[in-house]
Amino acid sequence: MAFKMWRGSVGIIKPTRRVGSMEQFCKLLPDGIGVLPMYLNIREGKIDEFESTLALYEEPIGELVEAGVDLIHPEGAPVFMVQGLEGEKATVERWEKEYGVPVVTAPMTQVEAMRALGIRRIVGISYFSGEINKTFARYFQDAGIEVAAMAGMEVPFNRVQWLSSREVYAFARDTFLKSGGADGIYLLGSGWDVLDMVEMLERDMGIPVVHAMTARIWAIQHRLHIHEEITGYGRLLAELPAFIPASS
Repeated sequence: MAFKMWRGSVGIIKPTRRVGSMEQFCKLLPDGIGVLPMYLNIREGKIDEFESTLALYEEPIGELVEAGVDLIHPEGAPVFMVQGLEGEKATVERWEKEYGVPVVTAPMTQVEAMRALGIRRIVGISYFSGEINKTFARYFQDAGIEVAAMAGMEVPFNRVQWLSSREVYAFARDTFLKSGGADGIYLLGSGWDVLDMVEMLERDMGIPVVHAMTARIWAIQHRLHIHEEITGYGRLLAELPAFIPASS
């Protein structure tokens, strides 16, 4: 038996058991949208772990389909980015064909948000260090988004949520000013608690900011045919720009 909500429902698959981001998500999501969360258990945040995690999404997707959700949103941008853009596309197409429910991944929502905001060149900030940032950059480049920089902060994976938004703001600001210019800033991941500085960063740098959480809320609203502006978290949610198909 499926349980329905009056504005639709979304099944969320969280890649970690990190607390905080689900609470933020539910706080921002418009009233009347049902949320059914499921959790994987990524612990280290390493490339090989991301590569081996994709298969673990299959079981919760099946359970969410059985529960009757209207949309499935697998979170965990790195899990899909390490596949590459075409690999992700093939995976999503297979899931939608097999299960008959729309699926949108975290990286998909972020690219869509950038297109909607007219962003062509980004400065990206992540909480991962090393070579994996090149993988993140390649994903966006393959999606037609130029990457001026993709810089990672040095922080243990299990302590990302302890970073202050001021630290992240300062790192993003410095990276942007040294980058040679961009028309958008991208904050990868839901693990850090930085929503309170998104609007400030936009105002100070004079360009839009795409954050994993705001992209998620925007994309879910679009797919459930909801248009509820949310102020205080940047242009994407305050203006709710129209979705632009990839072929446009």
